[in-house]
Amino acid sequence: MTGPTDTAAPDEPPTPSTPTPPAAAPASARKHRTTVPLTAALVTALAVVALVSAGTGAYHIPLGDVLASVQHRMGLGGQALDRVGESVLWNVRFPRVVLALLVGASLGCAGALMQGVFGNPLAEPGVIGISAGAAVGAVSAIAFGLTFLGNWTVTAAAFVAGLVTVLLVYVLSRAGGRTEVVTLILTGIAVNAFAGALIGLAIFFADNAQITQITFWQLGSLAQATWPKVLAVLPCAALGLLVAPLSARKLDLLALGERPARHLGVDVERLRITLILVVALLTAAAVAVAGIITFVGLLVPHLLRMAAGPGHRFLVPGSALGGALVLVGADLAARTVAAPAELPLGVLTALFGSPFFFWLLRRTRRRQGGWA
Repeated sequence: MTGPTDTAAPDEPPTPSTPTPPAAAPASARKHRTTVPLTAALVTALAVVALVSAGTGAYHIPLGDVLASVQHRMGLGGQALDRVGESVLWNVRFPRVVLALLVGASLGCAGALMQGVFGNPLAEPGVIGISAGAAVGAVSAIAFGLTFLGNWTVTAAAFVAGLVTVLLVYVLSRAGGRTEVVTLILTGIAVNAFAGALIGLAIFFADNAQITQITFWQLGSLAQATWPKVLAVLPCAALGLLVAPLSARKLDLLALGERPARHLGVDVERLRITLILVVALLTAAAVAVAGIITFVGLLVPHLLRMAAGPGHRFLVPGSALGGALVLVGADLAARTVAAPAELPLGVLTALFGSPFFFWLLRRTRRRQGGWA
């Protein structure tokens, strides 16, 4: 006769002695393996394009001479160029490259924040009227001959008007102590239309010389880059770029929906206010010194999202790097494609950004099976 221990069913699977590792760990490792090389590639590409851009132009400076001059200025050896070469490199090329870097980083980061706040990969900073408001300030200053700050009048007017427009959109869209994404978008559309009417009215009262200046500003350009302009935009860009990544985790939670995010401890209203102000600061500063440059804030975050996923811990700083890379490269193309003439930077980004935006719309519609 057999005991109870002899009657165990032989077909019963043995109990595993060690727990199965969670699926999150491999996913996290895969994400890390994607973002680290992508970040390194963006940084390397940005450094190379910036150096090439600094040496390329009507007065050509070989890459080796650019590096030697940089090393000499940093006290790391190398040697200075001749007087003309040093002046061109440090007073013309490098201010333009650094300004393109700051403007591109600001627009790319602002686009990533906008898409996170609105929960829509098709959102960009112009949705809430920042660019249009800044344009109203700049165009009004030009058309009515305002000179209260000298050469800085147009830049200051654009920056202040951009910030005021965002605050106006926020106040108008707030109801019942909170704001909703749909209300913000609709209010932004209305404010954009009103700003367009104000711009048209200002152009109507402008003379031919002022109209030419307005047109040049609206097309976007870095042709008038100087070190003072770099220093003017640097505090705003640095503040926005440092604050933006701090909200990455909250943006990831907000992607789950407003109600789940609130249950997980996110103050959605405060987060939305903070990030809209950061976007306004970044975009208004960029538009004030470079004019209206479109599609950078739309395309760069979406491309990085397709490459590395929707996690904002990489997406926010990655979009800043990507935006800087795109704008430095676009400015190089604007200066060289039609040399000795220079293409407007905003026209160039729109020329290549519009077809991509159309493809993005078609792709989104196809994936969703139609528009809801």
